[in-house]
Amino acid sequence: MSFDSILYRWEHTADWTARELGVAVHAETVRIHPFTDGNGRTTRMLADLVFLAAQSGEAPEQYDWEIDKPQYIVLLREFDLNRDAKPLAAFIPVRPLGA
Repeated sequence: MSFDSILYRWEHTADWTARELGVAVHAETVRIHPFTDGNGRTTRMLADLVFLAAQSGEAPEQYDWEIDKPQYIVLLREFDLNRDAKPLAAFIPVRPLGA
């Protein structure tokens, strides 16, 4: 899956929520590991920005990145295999923006 595929899917289908879109962008960026250092911080920030931009409600949310890292890595690897963002999105909790 590429970023073009993610964008196309977001614009032309209705099978992902904003939460799943942000997670898919995060997981794809983690997979390509674009930087020597700072990949985690950068990909988490990117996920938050995409999630926020894709939301349409009055009470915006953000991801809560205080998660069980070993399980997170397992779910990232599953995403690499099947490109299904739902399990990873369900695992990463959300909270109100700014909370």
